[in-house]
Amino acid sequence: MVQKDLPSEGSTKQADDDDTKISHGIVGSLKGGPQDYSSQGVNDNDIFMLPGSDFQLLGLLTAVAALVRLFRIYQPSSVVFDEVHFGGFASKYIKGKFFMDVHPPLAKLLLTLAGWLAGFDGEFDFKDIGKDYVEPGVPYVAMRLLPALMGVMTVPTIFLTLKATGCRTMTAAMGAGLIIFENGLLTQSRLILLDSPLIIFTAFTALAWTCFTNQHEQGPSKAFDASWWFWLVATGLGLGATVSVKWVGLFTIAWVGSLTVVQLWVLVGDTATVTLRKWFKHFFARFFCLVVIPLTFYLGLFAVHFICLVNPGDGDGFMSSEFQATLNSKAMQDVPANVVLGSRVSIRHHNTHGGYLHSHNHMYPTGSKQQQITLYPHKDENNMWLLENQTQPEGLDGPIAGLNAWDTGEPIPIRDGAILRLYHFVTDRRLHSHDVRPPVSEAEWQNEVSSYGYEGFEGDANDFFRVEIVKSLSDGAAAKAHLRTIETKFRLIHVMTGCALFSHKVKLPVWGFEQQEVTCAKQGTLPNSIWYVEQNEHPLLGADAEKVNYKNPGFLGKFWELQKVMWTTNAGLVESHAWDSRPPSWPVLRRGINFWGKDRRQIYLIGNPIIWWSSTAAIGIYVLFKVLSILRWQRGFRDYTNLNFKRFDYEIGPTVLGWAFHYFPFFLMQRQLFLHHYFPALYFAIMALCQVYDFATNRISALGLRNRPAIGRSGIAVLLAVSIVVFTLYAPLSYGNQWTQSACNKVKLLETWDFDCSVFPAELSDYASAPPSAGNAQQTAAPVASGANEQKSQDVNVTPHPSSEPSISRVEKVEYRDQDGNILDEEQVKELEGKVSFETRYETRTRVIDSEGKEIADGPVGGEGVAPPHPDIDRLPETAADQPENDGREYPAMASPEKDIRKEKLAQQADDGKPRPASEPSEATR
Repeated sequence: MVQKDLPSEGSTKQADDDDTKISHGIVGSLKGGPQDYSSQGVNDNDIFMLPGSDFQLLGLLTAVAALVRLFRIYQPSSVVFDEVHFGGFASKYIKGKFFMDVHPPLAKLLLTLAGWLAGFDGEFDFKDIGKDYVEPGVPYVAMRLLPALMGVMTVPTIFLTLKATGCRTMTAAMGAGLIIFENGLLTQSRLILLDSPLIIFTAFTALAWTCFTNQHEQGPSKAFDASWWFWLVATGLGLGATVSVKWVGLFTIAWVGSLTVVQLWVLVGDTATVTLRKWFKHFFARFFCLVVIPLTFYLGLFAVHFICLVNPGDGDGFMSSEFQATLNSKAMQDVPANVVLGSRVSIRHHNTHGGYLHSHNHMYPTGSKQQQITLYPHKDENNMWLLENQTQPEGLDGPIAGLNAWDTGEPIPIRDGAILRLYHFVTDRRLHSHDVRPPVSEAEWQNEVSSYGYEGFEGDANDFFRVEIVKSLSDGAAAKAHLRTIETKFRLIHVMTGCALFSHKVKLPVWGFEQQEVTCAKQGTLPNSIWYVEQNEHPLLGADAEKVNYKNPGFLGKFWELQKVMWTTNAGLVESHAWDSRPPSWPVLRRGINFWGKDRRQIYLIGNPIIWWSSTAAIGIYVLFKVLSILRWQRGFRDYTNLNFKRFDYEIGPTVLGWAFHYFPFFLMQRQLFLHHYFPALYFAIMALCQVYDFATNRISALGLRNRPAIGRSGIAVLLAVSIVVFTLYAPLSYGNQWTQSACNKVKLLETWDFDCSVFPAELSDYASAPPSAGNAQQTAAPVASGANEQKSQDVNVTPHPSSEPSISRVEKVEYRDQDGNILDEEQVKELEGKVSFETRYETRTRVIDSEGKEIADGPVGGEGVAPPHPDIDRLPETAADQPENDGREYPAMASPEKDIRKEKLAQQADDGKPRPASEPSEATR
């Protein structure tokens, strides 16, 4: 149980001396010790009762934080890094266009509100890094102000939290100063990003929980009073807000939850004052405040999210057909329920978010070179098929020919096991398969599917498909007996080869418009070979025919479906990224993230090394203390009878536990991770540093510093002074200020700090001679992993135009790096050959040079400043394609498939007799 030790600063007498002994255990049995669940040595650290001098100091620190956070917040006046995505989400909120993001909506809604209040109309698309804000009149400063002010509020929050733990005022001021001058937190809080809201809500939760714990540990006299309830409710609201920004808030919930379990366990042991009835009162109070309130808050944010996003957008392809039908213009009119011979239907895939079975007048470049069959995400006339029997109906004069042969007589339902032909209206060809390998998935168990024939052609036996109703997925007895629109889920089995019509998360190349591949799979997984009818028309099914439509999933149905899609998409973010890093590198600050570069300036996310390394050392000190205390306890030493020894563990332990809960879970994740994922853990590490320092200088008499407060204050002054100096040295990378190559190289302490000093001029005076460049940002952000999404600047069918400003020279450099980003020399690479595989990353920088080989600073740069794909954002529905917006084909290709692609690779390995890597790099890592 977290317990408080000494009175706050200003008290006239300590509750216990350093050498005070108490009985081993939480409830003291020594005479005079607490006889209930209260903690010995704990004082009322009510932050509302602080002296006026503390609030004056707090105001001064907040003002300094505001100056640091808001300094030149208008700079740069163009899109920076993930402002591409989160600014774009604000545009979509204002326009009501549905999008899918792996993060909950709170921070995005707040950013949207800030922009809307400042007059943002949503017309600016935030498409490219470096795209100018000023000319189109985007209120970007107002939008940046929101996370900046949240960053400012983190400063008083940590001050009050440290005071609530019992730290002295100077120690609390030290913690606030470390937050102010931490470069990484500064950089993230000045941009339209989610991390600043995440940090402030995490910090607020820590404050509220610390204050509640202080109330709880004062025993039964404080239980259930107004202050007790206030901080418990505030903790619940903080948890709800934190998890509504990012799912990292689940770690905060786990931290509070684990400490709550300890509290309840301690209450079980207090038989003197806690009856069974009172224990349940404690339990239900915590359950309501720490479970019901956060859950209600979280649900409410998604209700607002759904209210705002009522129109179709580029994210609805992730969702089910039932979900899509709730969006404006996506709703479908009631359609005839029974599917009969001669029905004109559209057929949707059940598993990969409902793409339509589609064909168009373009041929496969290999294989049979017949007409393509694809999966397409939007309604289109090329999705319409006529369902024919394997033979034409009989008339008085023999078989009735033509497409309208089934439009007379009684409707004939299509039953389980019926053999059909599917006729494509627009191109007059039939769905067809044969024993030919597909152009992309060339596995032995995959057959090509095509459209074959011509108008008037009767077809052949390879056009026959048998209907196999999947009864376990079909809704209702009638839907399990014969085809019904929407309700029946079925497979189409090719009669001649026995394979099933199949689609999976594999994109066709540009010749297939990057639409999703459709094959005929002999070993196709069940979900990927299931289809259903959506549109259904037939002349014999009139207005009085039975009608069906999608069921409205309701709010809870939509909410739960979106959570599953967010989870699945988040878990699938495993591709390599140019600036990713792994958890072991974070506490020692081995690598940052390149955010932006333009006009010979750069923004690079890097922390203040003094603050990072000292806070990591504080965590190490506590871990060493805990290991030694456990060993000594096992050997029979009674260290916990010493009050200060016990208080050190009980007060700093929960803070280090918070650090651990926000750090170690990332080791279990295979997805892309970045330095900014460590920021919540960094906040707890800074708190732990301050608490350790407070004990060393103010509480432990053995060190001799408790009676020499001047030494403690001097140590704080020195640490803050050094932190401010280091902060100033790296400030140009945080603010995007002018800098020189020599100054940059001097502060590049680690080789893995891969900000590019060569982009800066030799002298500051060179900035005056180099006018600002127009257009988009320099591609300092870079190397996007091979196979990642790419955004195209022009149509694939249009001949590209050469640049109007030709480059005199293009320099290419090949570098080999290990998993930590360290550059390998030729000997190291040679030693690793045959032992490891290298993944390819590409970084292209075109530099314009004059005839003497000197770089022209304001010349054009390679690329158009397109943002590197962010793992949390750039995920698009599987059935998307890259075509004009009004055609619904604006989506780039998705990542590699999962189960099915692994299956294909295994088949390929069996064919070749040797294993193949998941990707085949053609170059070394750049």
